[in-house]
Amino acid sequence: MKKTIIQYSFLLVLLALSNWAGAQQTPVDTTQRVNKQNKNSVAQQQKPYVILISADGFRYDYAEKYQATHLLELSKNGVQSASMIPSYPSVTFPNHYTIATGLYPAHHGLVNNTFYDKVKKEKYSMSAKDKVRDGSWYGGTPLWVLAEQQNMLAANMFWVGSEAAVKNVRSTYYYDYSEQIKVDQRIQTVKEWLSLPEERRPHFITFYVSEPDHAGHSYGPEAKETERAVKMVDSVIFKLTEAVKTTGLPVNFVFVSDHGMTSVDRENPIPMPTAIDLEKFIVPSSGTMVDIQAKDKADILPLYNELKKTAKDYDVYLKADVPAELHYSAKDDRMDRIGDIILLPHWPKVFSNRKPGVGYHGFEPLKVKDMHATFMAWGPAFKKNTKIPSFENVNIYPMIAQILGLKITDEIDGKKEVLQNILK
Repeated sequence: MKKTIIQYSFLLVLLALSNWAGAQQTPVDTTQRVNKQNKNSVAQQQKPYVILISADGFRYDYAEKYQATHLLELSKNGVQSASMIPSYPSVTFPNHYTIATGLYPAHHGLVNNTFYDKVKKEKYSMSAKDKVRDGSWYGGTPLWVLAEQQNMLAANMFWVGSEAAVKNVRSTYYYDYSEQIKVDQRIQTVKEWLSLPEERRPHFITFYVSEPDHAGHSYGPEAKETERAVKMVDSVIFKLTEAVKTTGLPVNFVFVSDHGMTSVDRENPIPMPTAIDLEKFIVPSSGTMVDIQAKDKADILPLYNELKKTAKDYDVYLKADVPAELHYSAKDDRMDRIGDIILLPHWPKVFSNRKPGVGYHGFEPLKVKDMHATFMAWGPAFKKNTKIPSFENVNIYPMIAQILGLKITDEIDGKKEVLQNILK
């Protein structure tokens, strides 16, 4: 019997509740993982230091909109871009890993927060810890792996991909992601890392904060709760910089976000098309993109043609025909993880069979400016009082590699020359 989308959605809710209940009974692991064998080479001990910070969902205009005074002051002593353009889809896991690898999502393999791998015949989800920690899901060479391969120690205070052994390498210091580790403890840990003897001191560190994304989703980008979240992040960054200052080290800070946030039409969502037969198709994601995987290739064109005839408030693409500027078509899909058919809603519409939440991201960044992220940088490597135009987030990777004096060993999508002029 043909399953309906509503039945499918109900089953997903039940499964999510079951997973949540199980998670409450699982002890939280807040142990720091340390590889005691690794050491900086003598040459790498002389290299600069970089802390890459991400505030999830920190939209490009939040700092000025909500007067994040510390960040505005810090960026005056360094560099600030008009915005940073996330890669498509503009969601958390793909973009954090893009920043870490210099590759578009379809090139590094994390094509969404949730997706289906045809070869593995398995679904990856950011909530599935066994998948998150399995290095076979991740392509590219993250910055911490690049550093470790060249005998420079790295440390991760949370980043997408850092819990997995990518290319059989993890950073010398890392934690499994846990909100149970309070921000003050995270800052203290960074200070302790930078206070280690030179041969054991990490030169590349990541630092992740989950706000203001949570507030933006729950209350929308215009809400007082989101303003408070932005100011909380501002305070955290100030505390971090003050703690690092006590080490006396010449540390460079790169502050970014993965995507922005926008308000959507809550009263008129797009119902999931009833033409999608879940006996024939797998639909791992919806909302700001519906990704449709066919179990039998013969079913692709009939469904595509039917959807094209009835589509309202959304575009229908075969994988081969996704617009080139999204870097998300069949020719980009190096791990064969993008859906056979893609449905893209017209902002501010989203796909949902119930009243959607207030804040969303995931839309096409070149069409919806609210998707744009933040970029600021300061420290001895950067020019001061410098404003630059918007740029794509794939270009962070070669800039950080240059500061650290690391040789890029793989082909990447980022270009060194894009951010060359912000360095001294």
